[in-house]
Amino acid sequence: MFVRKQSNGDLILIGQTDHSRFVGQLGAHWGNQDFVRPEPYESVARAATFHDFGWLRYETNPLLDTNSGEPYEFRQTPFSQTQLDNYQWCIDWLSGVDAYSGLLVGMHRTGLWKGRYGKITHPGARYNPQGIRPEIQAFIDRNESRQERERAAVSQDNIWGNYHLLQVWDLLGLYFCCQEPYEDYIEPVPVDYSPESTGVRVTMKPLSAKEVSFEPFPFDARGLKVQIVCKRLPKASFADLDSFRAAYFKAEPSVLEYVLV
Repeated sequence: MFVRKQSNGDLILIGQTDHSRFVGQLGAHWGNQDFVRPEPYESVARAATFHDFGWLRYETNPLLDTNSGEPYEFRQTPFSQTQLDNYQWCIDWLSGVDAYSGLLVGMHRTGLWKGRYGKITHPGARYNPQGIRPEIQAFIDRNESRQERERAAVSQDNIWGNYHLLQVWDLLGLYFCCQEPYEDYIEPVPVDYSPESTGVRVTMKPLSAKEVSFEPFPFDARGLKVQIVCKRLPKASFADLDSFRAAYFKAEPSVLEYVLV
């Protein structure tokens, strides 16, 4: 869950599943004369849209940090075997819908613990600052073995390129979900599927509160409007878990909209 404290005392909460849908929008609109359109398009767009649905069950019972009285930001959520099982459920579920999509989501999940497999130089990996627990290592080993078998069953031409694209879109999801837009960049960003391509640096710069400039521009329409669904809570901390969950379920749904130029 993304936790954003507002200057007026409100709290904006963005679920990982809402982040996931937002990333799906970005992936679905990716591609123009300068950037390759994802291929196979439907499978890659599906993977982007549902890549973080392993958090769906958590969002039915979100936790509270009893020391601070604040909901956990996703990188601070305590480890649990249940959550690890939820990641596996997502991979298995999506693989049952589309094997290619499920493979990409599995690679994304294991790659988060392994520096995104070296595909991104900036921003740096910050997902695993305290080392890998034995339970997580077992999850990685099991799923990487599975991924080897699954990659052998699909076309090898684009799979790692599509994994790279998914990392770019996920980082853009973090860029918009963690805070309001600021000046930053992602590097390298693929422009095609050629193994010789080194990619480019894509910079993001806010022009106003809701308008963000991309250079070079990677989407299929200029002035592209994108939306993130969120919850607005009237305060940032709570006395106990029950009061937090009551506020969470009562929260006014809202939409954050940005224009990409």
